[in-house]
Amino acid sequence: MNLAIDHLVIAAPDLDAGSEHVASMLGIAPQAGGAHPRMGTHNRVLGMFGGMYLEVIAIDPAASAPERARWFGLDSEAVRERLRDGPFFAHWAARVERPADLSRWQAQYPDRIAPAIPMDRGALHWRLTVPDDGSLPAWQGEAASAGEGLFPTLIQWDVQNHPGISLPRQDLALRRLRGQHPHAELLRQGLAWIGAASLIDIEQTDGPPALLAEIETPTGLKTLR
Repeated sequence: MNLAIDHLVIAAPDLDAGSEHVASMLGIAPQAGGAHPRMGTHNRVLGMFGGMYLEVIAIDPAASAPERARWFGLDSEAVRERLRDGPFFAHWAARVERPADLSRWQAQYPDRIAPAIPMDRGALHWRLTVPDDGSLPAWQGEAASAGEGLFPTLIQWDVQNHPGISLPRQDLALRRLRGQHPHAELLRQGLAWIGAASLIDIEQTDGPPALLAEIETPTGLKTLR
């Protein structure tokens, strides 16, 4: 599969807190995005170089509770616990480039790839992989699973003018995406299988998993976490 980094996901208890978190780290605040009624969330976004963008996402207090679990693990106790301490760099999405088709690929490997859900907002139409329980995706091994936000959600845009292209491009460039995980080798195997091994560097750690992005800003290299 031909994959590229599509966007970085900042989970936040609310959009103002998430925007302030990004601005304090990168010097630029995300702009208005929109709502996702099917998931009961809303977002703010920030265009970057390289056809990618940053997204701050939070549960929308004005939305009705969705009929299913929200994406990016926002309903999980683990994510809720972390959000009590404020926003954090939670996840990333890898874009499936055409002529490959995400839905067809998922149908071939339903045990390895979560269902590809169709979404839309205004003129934007896309599909992305979301486990039925809304959890962050993971790679399964014989004795363990590896994920915790480091294994990407897969996304395919069904419009040419996707946010990585259409958003105003800020003076921000991702230099390196890296993760730390106690099952690093297992995670590397999964990333290699989907074709994303070159997009993120995975380091072995004895501590908790962590996701970090080294981003070039107008004031130097900053680490988003």
